[in-house]
Amino acid sequence: MRTVVAAVIERADRRLLIGQRRKNDSSPLKWEFPGGKVKDGESPEVALARELREELGVTLVRSVEIGRVHHHYAGTPDELEIRFFAAAIAESDLVPLTFEKIAWALPKELGEYDFLAANRELIAQLATGRIKPAEILEGAEETRASHGPAAD
Repeated sequence: MRTVVAAVIERADRRLLIGQRRKNDSSPLKWEFPGGKVKDGESPEVALARELREELGVTLVRSVEIGRVHHHYAGTPDELEIRFFAAAIAESDLVPLTFEKIAWALPKELGEYDFLAANRELIAQLATGRIKPAEILEGAEETRASHGPAAD
């Protein structure tokens, strides 16, 4: 099974970053959350940081896993485990290095985009407000701060 990571990046206005695959990619012009395959020996978090740098030219500040899905696309040999992360990035300027285009969409608008099939469950949870990436990141940051530095 191949592991894939994907970043759900939410701006202050609640809009989420999505990218459209290029015409010559597999699943051409489908929409997805930025990310990609985890390489051998790489942790999912390291892979997520690398993919965001390669796809958008941005730096991952922090991430918290918010869900995972197993999916098998027709015509591919391996089942995928897709791990979704609420993610915060340092830059506000994004460069769509590997996408046809990128967009910032409100959660309730995600259903209007033609997403990859493996994203459907997460999109439903985002659209209904069951998952709120910025709040999850905030909560993780507060938990870490309240526990203070680790004891020696």
